[in-house]
Amino acid sequence: MDWLGLRFGNELPADGQVLLACSHNTWLVLLAFLVASAAGYCAFDMAERVANAQQPENRRRWSWLGAGCLGGGIWAMHFIAMLAFEAPVSIQYDIPTTALSLLLVTSACLVGMHILGRPRITTSQHLSAALVIGLGITAMHYTGMAAVRSPATLHYQPTLVALSVAIAIGASLAATLLSAFFRNPDEGRHLLKIPASLAMGMAIFSMHFTGMQALQMTVPVGTALIPTATDNAQGLGLGLAVIAGMVLLFSLGVAWTDKKLQSKEIDLQRVNGLLRELEQVKVALQNVAHVDPLTSLPNRRAFNEFFAEKLEQHARHQHSLAVMFLDIDHFKRVNDNLGHDAGDQLLREVSERVRAALRREDMLARLGGDEFCVLASLENLAEAKALAQRIMEKMKDPITLAGRTFSMTTSIGISLYPDDGETCEELLKHADLALYQAKSSGRNNLHFFSRHLKNKATFELQLEEELHLALSRDNGLFLTYQPILDLRNGQVVKLEALVRWQHPQLGLLPPDRFIGVAEANGFIAELDAWVLRRACQDLAILAGEGFPDLRVAVNCSALNLCRDDLVDEVKHTLQAHDIHPRRLELEVTENALMSNVNQALYLLECMRSLGLCISIDDFGTGYSSLAYLKRLPLDTLKIDRSFIMDLPGSHADMEIVQAIIGMAHTLHLQVVAEGVESREQLDFLKSHGCDFIQGYLISRPQRLDGITDFLRQQQGSVASNVLPLRPNPT
Repeated sequence: MDWLGLRFGNELPADGQVLLACSHNTWLVLLAFLVASAAGYCAFDMAERVANAQQPENRRRWSWLGAGCLGGGIWAMHFIAMLAFEAPVSIQYDIPTTALSLLLVTSACLVGMHILGRPRITTSQHLSAALVIGLGITAMHYTGMAAVRSPATLHYQPTLVALSVAIAIGASLAATLLSAFFRNPDEGRHLLKIPASLAMGMAIFSMHFTGMQALQMTVPVGTALIPTATDNAQGLGLGLAVIAGMVLLFSLGVAWTDKKLQSKEIDLQRVNGLLRELEQVKVALQNVAHVDPLTSLPNRRAFNEFFAEKLEQHARHQHSLAVMFLDIDHFKRVNDNLGHDAGDQLLREVSERVRAALRREDMLARLGGDEFCVLASLENLAEAKALAQRIMEKMKDPITLAGRTFSMTTSIGISLYPDDGETCEELLKHADLALYQAKSSGRNNLHFFSRHLKNKATFELQLEEELHLALSRDNGLFLTYQPILDLRNGQVVKLEALVRWQHPQLGLLPPDRFIGVAEANGFIAELDAWVLRRACQDLAILAGEGFPDLRVAVNCSALNLCRDDLVDEVKHTLQAHDIHPRRLELEVTENALMSNVNQALYLLECMRSLGLCISIDDFGTGYSSLAYLKRLPLDTLKIDRSFIMDLPGSHADMEIVQAIIGMAHTLHLQVVAEGVESREQLDFLKSHGCDFIQGYLISRPQRLDGITDFLRQQQGSVASNVLPLRPNPT
């Protein structure tokens, strides 16, 4: 079979022709191998560029360049290897046929690059690309051989030709598979390109020399043979290798530059992506920083920013603005009894109800806990009142929490711009004062700010500071003592310590003027501790004056009764002044006991274990349970003065006092009647079994020196009647 002057067959002509022996130049063979390997490396790199190109236009350009590098490199390897071929006849090449061989292999490589440039390559596509490139290499090789012009006739053994074709296709398949492996940029894979390129060069090189092994050259008998070629084949081969190498290096340089640019572009895209993510995070953080997560209302920070802008607008246009503080009445009870989940549900429901009562332009924010604030543009006081009443009505609708249905109420405090302040701080503070007044007035109502509230708040603040200063300096506070008389023997057996404050401007202040201030501002424990210390000091002095068995009753605040360290504090104070615990009696109000019975029971039992006496003060003014009274470790029950003052004229009070005395004795408690001011009251109480009395009939509260004189006078009196008594006003 003949093709382009090439003869394929195993039989040679039998007309006396001579078979020529041929050889190859070793250095040019090695150079051809290096060119083939460089072409393989360049092809791998270009395939990576094609796969990673973002734009279709760039992908096409890299496909053309990759096809040129691979096809040109293989073609250069072929002709360097042909220049290495040494035969004893002259060999020349037909230029058009040579150009055709270059065009064939380049076209095949272009088709292969196009297939390999797809985002995902299937097995069939790998096989198609390998077949096209392999056949292109084969066509290039044998077309190049057809370009040979020589006296010799070229014969090819079909078996070796088929083997060369198979090698070309196999090498191409390996190349396509490796190109898919190298398309992902990775430093480890990048280093593997070198041995892979050498292997590819060897495969292409093997294909060429398998094809050359299939070649047999014959000349007619008598043809003049020449020695092994000594022409410039080495120079031509080296030149061709240099040109091919420069082209490949230039292509690799372009690919490397593009890779760096693409890497920078990818880095830039990542930076832009990070910037977008940061912007999203910033927006999310701003949302978190300005929105209450529970109710989705603006929080305190957002409210303050909006309030400042709103106030500036209203100041510019001389419009009125209402600031409404509101909170849920008895919200703590919901958390304590139904749990915090129910409390959260209530807060969400309240936010919805209040929002439904407002107008579109009004703002509602949750400032914390159960405290909400409303900003509303209003024309007059009546509008603010109507809006607040609408909110209160919405709140009264029944609500179901944790399976229980009940109604909630709210208290509202209102301040108005510009009447009640011109700054955000003033308006918020004044609305808060109005809310405090609303809650003090019984809750479930609204209250507008007034100057009286401000003056009262200023006074209480000043009183708080001065009381704190008086405690820290131990200046101005002192104790007075009121005797408590034992009706069985007519002797004063104990005193009640009563704290007083000699204010530098306001004069003498009774406890009800400053005890509430201490409780509201968190230093009632400090005040109670001062009273306890001073009472123990005075007890030690009275013992030295000849009254070692006299007892002193000290009041304990309801808030102080909840402190776990109260027992240790009392114990330390008694030890510091060498006072026997039985000389100290702790008085606790009925309401203080009932506010937290379990905690009070534990602390009172601890006090009782120290040896203290425990009395319940102001009995009858609260809501004591007899079951709790039976459990509490009490010694004494004090009847409130409100039941004594109308004796014996009030029949109802007489029955109440008789019932209290009878109940106390049944519970094995002693009874003290407070506020006794007349002999008639004394006679009634004594006739009904009251144990002790206390009041102006015996003595007014006196300071230590006065009470000492009173005790000496009382100690020196010997009478069967109750003596000494203040003169009867009648």
